[in-house]
Amino acid sequence: MKKKSTKLIDIKKEKRVELYSLRKSLLNLNFQKFTGQLEKTAEIKKTRRKIASLMTNINLSKENKNA
Repeated sequence: MKKKSTKLIDIKKEKRVELYSLRKSLLNLNFQKFTGQLEKTAEIKKTRRKIASLMTNINLSKENKNA
C-alpha cells in the first residue's frame, strides 16, 4: 500500500512540475508577443490548451480519489 501512495505522490509532483513549466512557457510567449518577437502565435493557444488539459486531469484524479 505504501508503494502505491508514493507512486501517486510522484505522479502528482510530476504533473505540478509540468504545469509550472507550461505556465512559465506561456508567460514567455506572451512577452514575446507583446514585444513583437513571436512569429508562431499559435503556440500560445497550444500552450493554453495543454495547461487546461493538465488541470482537467489533475482535478479528475482528485475527484476519483475522494469518491
